[in-house]
Amino acid sequence: MTHPLKVFITGASSGIGAALAAEYARRGAILGLVARRADALEAFLQAHPQHPISIYPADVRDADALAAAARAFIAEHGMPDIVIANAGVSRGALTGEGELATFRDVMDTNYFGMVATFEPFAQTMAQTRRGTLVGIASVAGVRGLPGSGAYSASKAAAFAYLEALRVEMRPFKVPVVTIAPGYIRTPMTAKNPYRMPFLMDADRFATRAADAIARGRAFAVFPWPMRVVAALLGALPRWLYDRAFERAPRKPRTAQ
Repeated sequence: MTHPLKVFITGASSGIGAALAAEYARRGAILGLVARRADALEAFLQAHPQHPISIYPADVRDADALAAAARAFIAEHGMPDIVIANAGVSRGALTGEGELATFRDVMDTNYFGMVATFEPFAQTMAQTRRGTLVGIASVAGVRGLPGSGAYSASKAAAFAYLEALRVEMRPFKVPVVTIAPGYIRTPMTAKNPYRMPFLMDADRFATRAADAIARGRAFAVFPWPMRVVAALLGALPRWLYDRAFERAPRKPRTAQ
């Protein structure tokens, strides 16, 4: 008898996280959903009355709250098969404009929040040689985008961290999957005042991401044309990148 997947997702109240939760609900998974917005989690729960879903209102910047959510999920459902560190924020910020708190908040959420998400599960997964750890990074982490230094730095940190973790977990047969979205249609990107090439619907992204996770892919970029964009960005010499992006549009300096 095949048992349903058990999936633990952070940042599950909207955008990519909510789309991933809905996708795994369609696949019959047992879900543990973490987000700051308790009302949105409750709404998702009410919208899926036939599915086994546990909700945990918590901020990923609070490692103790995350650990408590992990313990509660394990006590009720057992160890998850998949842990997805998805929670993230995107805020425009400029150095010299008194926005140190923004830089710290973005890094605490997008990078340290990812580490804190995996912390309660990694050791047991290694000991049992079961489970998959998934980090949602971003193509924005490939190069430092002007006006998005906080976001780009946090996602570059996520790339490096996930790569290190993947190698660390390799002897224990625990896959670590890096998913790098390009532009995905979510409330976060809705506020961007510039053209977003290859914009992809969140539900379509979630289906592609879940398939990649099921295959245990080490690294995946969606939508697929952004793989080419990411490769080209990474290959540009610094002088050409600087010249090309000097006048690039900037992300608004508002919370998203």
